[in-house]
Parts: sequence; structure tokens; C-alpha cells
Amino acid sequence: MRLTPVRLSRGSTAAIVAANSRITFHGRLGQIDAAHKVFDEMNEHTVVSWNSLISAYFIKQQPQYARNVFERMPKRNTTSYNAMISGYIKLGHLDEACAVFNSMPDRNVVSWTSMLRGYIQAGAIKEAELLFCRMPEKNVISWTVMLCGLIQDGRINDARKLFDEMPQKDVVARTSMVSGYCRVGRTAEAREIFDDMPRRNVIAWTAMISGYAHNLQLDLARKLFEVMPSKNEVTWTAMLTGYTQAGCILEAIDLFNRMEEKSVIACNAMIIGFGQCGMVTEARNVFDQILEKDDGTWSSMVKVYEQNAFQLEALDVFRSMQLANVRPNFSSIISVLAVCAGLAIIAHGKQVHAKMIRTHFETDVFTVSALITVYVKCGDLAKAKMIFDSFEGKDIGLWNSIITGYAQHGLGEEALQIFYDMRLMGMIPDEITYIGVLSACSYSGMVNEGKEIFRTMSLNAMINPTAEHYSCMVDMLGRAGQVVEAFELISNMPVEADAVVWGALLGACRIHKNLEIAEIAAKKLLQLEAWNSGPYILLSNIYASTRRWEDVAKLRKAMSIRSVSKSPGCSWIEVDRIVHIFTGGDIIAHPEQQIIIFLLERLDCLLKESGYCPDFSFVLHDVDEEQKAHNLRYHSERQAVAFGILKVPEGMPIRIMKNLRVCGDCHVAIKLISKIMEREIILRDSYRFHRFKDGEYLWVKFSAKVNAIMATLVYMSMEAKTFGYAIIVHLAACLCTLCLCSMN
Repeated sequence: MRLTPVRLSRGSTAAIVAANSRITFHGRLGQIDAAHKVFDEMNEHTVVSWNSLISAYFIKQQPQYARNVFERMPKRNTTSYNAMISGYIKLGHLDEACAVFNSMPDRNVVSWTSMLRGYIQAGAIKEAELLFCRMPEKNVISWTVMLCGLIQDGRINDARKLFDEMPQKDVVARTSMVSGYCRVGRTAEAREIFDDMPRRNVIAWTAMISGYAHNLQLDLARKLFEVMPSKNEVTWTAMLTGYTQAGCILEAIDLFNRMEEKSVIACNAMIIGFGQCGMVTEARNVFDQILEKDDGTWSSMVKVYEQNAFQLEALDVFRSMQLANVRPNFSSIISVLAVCAGLAIIAHGKQVHAKMIRTHFETDVFTVSALITVYVKCGDLAKAKMIFDSFEGKDIGLWNSIITGYAQHGLGEEALQIFYDMRLMGMIPDEITYIGVLSACSYSGMVNEGKEIFRTMSLNAMINPTAEHYSCMVDMLGRAGQVVEAFELISNMPVEADAVVWGALLGACRIHKNLEIAEIAAKKLLQLEAWNSGPYILLSNIYASTRRWEDVAKLRKAMSIRSVSKSPGCSWIEVDRIVHIFTGGDIIAHPEQQIIIFLLERLDCLLKESGYCPDFSFVLHDVDEEQKAHNLRYHSERQAVAFGILKVPEGMPIRIMKNLRVCGDCHVAIKLISKIMEREIILRDSYRFHRFKDGEYLWVKFSAKVNAIMATLVYMSMEAKTFGYAIIVHLAACLCTLCLCSMN
């Protein structure tokens, strides 16, 4: 920075005023060098010259240079101090602003109001109130700033009291009260203030219309909108957004078509509105018509595709967004991570992870939680745990993500240990936490531990079990073969059993072939969700496994009469960032069908040589054994495995996703294939993960005795009255685990 000594030669007053104006002009444009050049060329500097240069440096966000100029000033006035305070406040440097304020020889109402604004901007409302009470003089701006601070803090009644005390109320103060009342849903009181306004500008009208729209009082919003004397694009967009948020898409379309100038914000609102109604083509048409797209436009289109299960299209738009050099925002990152997790495509997930690091989203707890979910659902649990361990400031959502991840991978003991660590850190579990832990117990066969967790849930976290928690318990009991006990649990539930609960019971009946209870569960499900094909399919599977083909035919006929369609089983695998989808029995659809068929037939021979015998109970049609073997061979997950063996380099795991639960026969076959072909195969179905390596189904499973020891230690720690005792129990648990592992 350069500063020339003050020249004392007298210049013309007009020249000085013109030079000061140029300094201000260049400063507002951020042209600090040009501003400083004008300053240097002046023959004489006034206080205004110095103040203008200070403001220019603050606009350029160079507070240290502004401070240097301030300290070099031969003479300062109150405006000089105010420029420093205002500059620091705008940059969020409250402490520095306080220091300047306290050093002022004389303060005016601008000085006090600037500091008041600074405290409110920092969220220090109590300090702002104390300062407001100390102010020797207040103007309408001071009152309005304090009023907005109380509204921002959610203290609408205190704001109203202050509003009534105001000696002078301008349109800004009145509009602030209108917005404040609308924010808390008190639109009637907002309308009273609006009606009493002696003069209304377009901002006041828009605030009232937005308030009605935000509170879904669309008829009132529309009536006010129609009588509004002059509308701007913000008003139109507010009304439009109200319709789209309420799902009134026809009204939104009518209003959108009436708009003479369709702003980008309005177009973005229509994209989201169309997407919420499943009108993806219409949303894309609006997207394509926008010439200058902003980050909201791109993220809206990504979100629409993601929410409507157009996952590949969502990835394409996100990729185009990068090519257009548009920085992704929070919404687009969350949406594309959801797509990567849903499709289990780890290569794309890693790309988004890298993008998060470059755009500093890796410090946001919500995006990191979504990223952990991606790695979990792609089968890379080690990477998910590494991200979890390295993140500071974990919230309950982050803990839930990792607990659920371990549960889905069948690692019940590890999920339970993380749950215990979370409690030790002082985090209070929520409903989702307990769903994750109970699911972990279910997947890992830890029935006693699950029962104990369910029993103590309301005691330790004051959480009343919901239908989802009961569903986990039913699933856990059903997996353990305790179908009758699961049925009794449903019968004694204090909350009404929903379709998820009955579905869990029906699934258990499928595994253990309990036809009597299965028929009861199926009837309940059909009463709750007559459109859902799930109950029909599960009951049909049970009939087929017991060779009751006539009952299978009746069910299929009932499905046909009620127009209930079954989702076809499909599996997919990502290779070189391209997703390849396989449908059961429809291998002809793939361009490399011949080589896949050849490998499947070769694998069939190798499987038989290894002692594999097809389990025809998983063929749900009454056909001969040769056809049954053919049907099993071309299940979608086997097609994907064959393609993975052909395309995924050796040494890398083959990661497959399936939209339905994996067939039991395929489970056995893929386990053997992992040994025959010496490949690690990770298969994620609609319910959980299945990891196969060297002919083994990989997941840690301790003996029942070990589980009992660990459960006892965990619950001793939960019930411990002192933190020290909890640490002792935690160490004992770790020592017990290490000893048991070393024994194995």
C-alpha cells in the first residue's frame, strides 16, 4: 500500500469535490487501485478524501489497509470513526468495531445504530438490547434495527411491544412487523398492520402476499395479488412459489403463462413445482428454455430427476453443470449423493467426494452424513468409517448414518459398540438411532440384546416405541424362527400395526414356511395396501415353496383382476462410470449377451463340480426341472456377477445392486462363485448387504456367550450413574473383545 504525504498547497474546492467523488465511484466498483491513484494525484486531501479511501478498502474486503489509512489520517471526524465501525460490521468483525466505538471521542446516532446492527447481525440480541437502552438519541432507523433484531430472534410479542412504543413508524418498520407476524403464522395480525399502513410500497404488498402464500392461505394471497396496483417480478414469483409449494400446479401454470418476463427464480420455482407433481418432461422443458441458468436452476433439475427416480438423468445434469463451470450448491450435492447411494455407484460417489473437497462442502455435517451413506451403500464401509472418525462436531444424524451402515452390513456387534460410544460421548439417541441398533441386532441374530435394547429404550432416551421399532422387533424374532412370538408382539402393540410391521411378519413366515400366520398377515396387508404387489408375491412364494400351485394361480388371477403389477427383478453394476442394468430372464437386452451367456453356462458347470445343487423352491412357476434350472441361472444378480467378472479388473471387488431381495439359491451360488473365480463380490439388495469372498459369507459373528458378555457390559455402562464408572465398563468391554478375538 502506498500513501503520499499531505500536500498543503491550496487547490480549487470544485476539484477536490470532483476527486472525492471519483474515489467513491471507483471504491464502490471495487477498483481500489484506481481510487488510490485519484487520491495520490490530489494536491490537497480533505477528511472526506481519507474517509472515501477507507470505505473503498472495506468494500474490497481489505480491513487492514483501511486501518492503516485510518491511523495515517492527520485529522479525523465522527464520520471517519463511523466508516471504520460500519466497515468492520459488514465484514463480521464485531470485536474490532467495538474497539473503534469505545475509542470515539464523540458519538452520534449513526455510531450507536451501526453498533446495534453489528450485535444483531452477530446474533447477540441481549447485548443489542442493552446498547439500545443506553443510546442517548434514537432515530427511526435505530428503532427499526432493534425491531428487526427481536423478530429475527423469534420474539414477536416483544417486537410488537417495541413497535407500539416507536414515536415514528415508517414503511420499513411496518413491513418488518408484517413479515414477522407471517413468519410465525399470525397472518390476521399481519393484515391489521398492513391495512393500517398510511402508505404501502411494492415491498409491503409482496410481504403480505408472501406471508399468505407461505401459510398456504392461497385464496387470500391471490385476492391481494389481483388488487395490487403495481407488481414486480418478486411479487409474481412469491405468488407462483406459493402455488408450487402447495401442489396447485394448474394454478401455477396459469400464473406462469401470464408472466410477461419470466425471471430465473420463477422458472426455478416452476421446475421444482413440476417435479413435485411428477411432471418431469414439463420441468425439463422449462429448464431447457432458460438461457442464463444459475446454480438454483441446475440444482432444481438435479433434484427433480433424483426425486422422480431418474437417477441416470440426474447424474447427466450434474455432469453438465460441472462442464458449464457452475459451482454446485448444497441442494445439488445432497441430490447427487442420494443418486450415488441409491444406485450404489462408487466411482461417481468418489467424484462427488472430490468435488465436495474442492468446494469446501466436506466440513458440512449434512453433506458428510450423505457422503457416508454413499460409501456404506456402495459396500465400502472402511471408507465410511474413516470419514466418520475424522469429522469433528458429529451430530446425531452422523452417528445414525454409521450405525445404520454397520447394521446393513450385518456387523451387529460393531453397530452396538458405536451406539455405546455415542452414549459415552453424551449424545442422546433418537428414534432413528434405535431403529438402526435394533436392525443391527436383527441382521446379526442378537435376539437377547435386541430385546434388552427395546425394553430400555423408553427408560434411557424417553422414547416411546413406534411402529417402525416394532417392525424391527418382529423382523428380529421372525429371523430367529420365533414367528409365533412375533405375532403375539403385534397383537399386544400399544400402537396400530402398519403395513411395514405386517410385512416383516409375512417375510418371516416366508423364511420359516408358517402358512397359517402368513395368510393372516397377508390379509391384513391387503386391507392396508391393496395396490401393493408385495403381499401377493410373498404369499405366492410361500404357496410355491410348498407346491400349492393352485393357490399360486388364484393369487396371480387376483392380482390381474385388481391391476396389481409386480416390479421386475433387476440388478445393476457400474463399470467405467457406466451403469449396466440386467433384468431377470431378459439377457437378450444387453449388447454383450453372447459372452455373458457363455460365462453363465461355464459357471453353471463349475458350480455343479463344486457340489452345488439348485434349490428349485425359489422357482415360483410350475415348470419342469430343466426349465427351473434355466430360470435360476438367468436371475438378474447372476447376470450382473458374470458381467462383473468379465469387466471388473482382478483384485477389485465386484459391486452389485438389486432392487429386490436376493434369491436364496443365488446367495448360495454367488458364495461358491467367489471361491471358484477368486473374486470378492459385494451384493446389496433392497434389504441389506451380502459380502462374499473365498466361498465364505463375510460378517463378524461372535458366539452367543460373547454376545451376552458384551450386551451385559454395554447396558451396565448405560445404567451407570457416574462417568468414571462408564469409562471402566467401556475399557472392560474393549478388553473382553480383544481377548476373545485373540482366542479365535
